[in-house]
Amino acid sequence: MREEEILMNPNPLVAYLKKPASEFTRHDLVQFAEENGIEMVNFRYVAEDGKLKTLNFMINSRAYLDTILAAGERVDGSSLFSFIEPGASDLYVVPRYRTAFVNPFSDIPSLEIMASFYTREGAPLASSPDNILRKAARHFTDKTGCRFKALGELEYYVNSQHDPRYPLIDQKGYHQSKPFAKFEDLRLEALRLTAMAGGQIKYGHSEVGSFSTETEDFEQHEIEFLPVDVEDAADQMHIARWILRMLSYRHGVEVSFAPKITVGKAGSGMHIHMLLEKNGKNVMTDGVRLSDTARKMIAGILDLAGALTAFGNTIPTSYLRLVPHQEAPTSICWGDRNRSVLVRVPLGWTGTANMAEDANPGMKNDKNLAGDKQTVEFRASDGSADIYSLLAGLVVATRHGLEMDNALELARRLYVDVNIFDEKHKSKAEKLEHLPASCWESAMNLEKKRAVFEKDGVFPPALIDHVVEKLRSYQDENLSERLYGKEEEIHRLVLKYIHYH
Repeated sequence: MREEEILMNPNPLVAYLKKPASEFTRHDLVQFAEENGIEMVNFRYVAEDGKLKTLNFMINSRAYLDTILAAGERVDGSSLFSFIEPGASDLYVVPRYRTAFVNPFSDIPSLEIMASFYTREGAPLASSPDNILRKAARHFTDKTGCRFKALGELEYYVNSQHDPRYPLIDQKGYHQSKPFAKFEDLRLEALRLTAMAGGQIKYGHSEVGSFSTETEDFEQHEIEFLPVDVEDAADQMHIARWILRMLSYRHGVEVSFAPKITVGKAGSGMHIHMLLEKNGKNVMTDGVRLSDTARKMIAGILDLAGALTAFGNTIPTSYLRLVPHQEAPTSICWGDRNRSVLVRVPLGWTGTANMAEDANPGMKNDKNLAGDKQTVEFRASDGSADIYSLLAGLVVATRHGLEMDNALELARRLYVDVNIFDEKHKSKAEKLEHLPASCWESAMNLEKKRAVFEKDGVFPPALIDHVVEKLRSYQDENLSERLYGKEEEIHRLVLKYIHYH
């Protein structure tokens, strides 16, 4: 397996060191820097606002590089987190070697490394986003014996000056090719650079959202990853967002992950696919059907769904996206291949004949997937998500489902096999609970379920208090009704949150 991780790997460090990123050591990074003319190291970390921060180090000696990799550096925590008091604000930032990659933009040869926060006592900062996810993942594996793997779908709009050549077709952008997808080249460059930075890319394509005004074009795209350990999934999504923004800046256009660009057009979600592995084997199916483990997982997520919006739908415009008929969920339910539900079970290559042999007559195919790729997809979250906290919440919710006595019964009751946005199924939809319709309602849901998230110290109570307070501060109860028909107000609100995270 180790050789498979190295061959054809686009990450220059993996190719040079001839080992997977998970095995990188401090000495490996010093060696790579020494032998490849690296002049600078940049620590990257995510603070309260969800954006990637930077601390630059100019390498002046081998000893200095070795020291900063071994010990990290001090930063002002009160400027990064509002809940840290200025009187005792120092934090350490310490690099995670497996995340290292070569900066593809800097004229100065540079290594980028994601870092974690530690207190003055040398303990992980309890409320830092990456540590919350790490606690959730470790408790989950300790209690269940399973590894939690995840992948994100990054949907985004490219906003540019209007170009009348090969006009965009309103809401018909799905899998369009260049020149009808004018920013395919930007997406391809993002795919390549993200892969070189260690991101495990599944694919990229143009998305359904496309529309034009008299002065601007808005073109939607998506990058989807492969399943990796949940902590790595969070890191690679943050790095990919940074890469996309850097590329858009260079191209003279704007990339936005905002949940809504305008009312009536497709919003941008951040769907999360998840699977569980035990002893290296995907346990989401029995090879033919969805396993009881997967159904319990779904039940736990549905039971905490309203509270999960506190981490995955964090701004008022999030709730302009969660409306019927926009391929965004509004009701708490699940189903197979059904895009009107909150948790979808996508095609997983279970029970299929050998399609490759049929497509390629005379060729034998010995690749048996048989459910190895089966995931379940959480469809509520969007680009405003606190990625680490959202993934930690999904891990907590999954463990909650595995431990619930009535999980299988809840899964059976909340299964739907119809399009619940269709008027003829209105009676079925009316029996289902709805997701929150505002940040205010999201805060109420989190308060009701907070004990589950606080279990085993995964989410500190003070952090839950902070999230609830922030959501309530928007005072956005009944926002959709208040904004109905007020296009200028909607536009101002969209612009306010266009680059929230």
